[in-house]
Amino acid sequence: MPTTSPDPTTAASAIPSLAEFEDAAAALRAVIVQTPFDESEYLSDVLGAPVHLKLENLQRTGSFKIRGATYRLSRLSAEERARGVVAASAGNHAQGVALAAQKLGIAATIFMPLGVPVPKLLATRGYGAEVILEGATVETPLRLAAAYAERTGAVLIHPFDHRDVIVGQGTLGLELWDAIDGLETVIVGIGGGGLIAGVAAAVKARAAAEGRTVRVIGVQAENSAAYPSSLAAGEPLTVETTPTIADGIAVARPGDLTFEVIRELVDEVVTVTDDDIARALLNLLERAKQVVEPAGAVGVAAILAGKIQASGPTAVILSGGNIDPLLLQRVVAHGLAASGRYMTLQIPLPDRPGQLARVSELLSIAGANVIEVLHTRHGQGLQISEVILQLSVETRGEEHRAHVISVLTDAGFTPRVVED
Repeated sequence: MPTTSPDPTTAASAIPSLAEFEDAAAALRAVIVQTPFDESEYLSDVLGAPVHLKLENLQRTGSFKIRGATYRLSRLSAEERARGVVAASAGNHAQGVALAAQKLGIAATIFMPLGVPVPKLLATRGYGAEVILEGATVETPLRLAAAYAERTGAVLIHPFDHRDVIVGQGTLGLELWDAIDGLETVIVGIGGGGLIAGVAAAVKARAAAEGRTVRVIGVQAENSAAYPSSLAAGEPLTVETTPTIADGIAVARPGDLTFEVIRELVDEVVTVTDDDIARALLNLLERAKQVVEPAGAVGVAAILAGKIQASGPTAVILSGGNIDPLLLQRVVAHGLAASGRYMTLQIPLPDRPGQLARVSELLSIAGANVIEVLHTRHGQGLQISEVILQLSVETRGEEHRAHVISVLTDAGFTPRVVED
């Protein structure tokens, strides 16, 4: 195996070969975990084809990022290793680089934004990296990491746009092909594109070697979807992003290297909403018993949203499980609301005895379980003779939710659903 990395400006336009992926898999064997699969009966019923979940959320550091980071660092020369490495990340890439550097005895400096979730910060420091917190978003750490590399000579480790990173991530594709008989479709989330570029190149090389074909479908968060417009334009474009719960794949511009591979090998790219993602996280918790971060659940979200068509064995990569517990709490509540299983109602009432009891009676008749009640006479532009009743109730789905609202409306009340 070469001791230095190829120049990304000259080597990345070529699709990595099967031999490269196999060499990388051998190099990573001592560091990564070969994560298990779980066949989901529920998702199989929804899709109409066998669905196999690749549980990369159980990988070391909690995501696939350790693959690309370890392979990238393993190919540094002795002189490069002596200079140390630097990276910028809000979470998974930081942990991957930190652990890879620890295993290889390389000094690592990681720039992270001030608002990084505490579990990710502690994990990165726990792997021995020096962490520098700066900036409100990851854009500031990216700029500072580049400046640090220029100033100190440390090797900048890009999260996706480097051939070695793509090859390292692609080892996951070999595991898919080896484990799933007759694999026909692979569904992968896309941020910058390192994972799907590597997986697509690896599985399609394996398929070609056996005289078969395989489809690869990418999934992006609707609020940060740079690939659909870039692919339509034939070149990487920078798009305006808006906040999404899938912050791990919120990338405004495709990588130059990853774009070339994806344009050549990925068959389709679809998008999903935050509501779709929240429903997927809830589904994975309840049915698969898997804790997955929003970015790692977009493939399942695409199936549940009806965005995927498949007829044969299908693999979905759950790419990471590093979710802050407080975010998980909010996402579960959002997922329940998006699934029609939870809602908050505001009901204006005349300020006289018996109104709260009457609403409670109607909710009981409708079969809704009351979770929380707020009864107030103050604020919200109320007249002196009015009160507002706010209730959070548990329902059994969209049809039951509509029934509850109908029962209250038919009784003369004017409930308003409070958006999550």
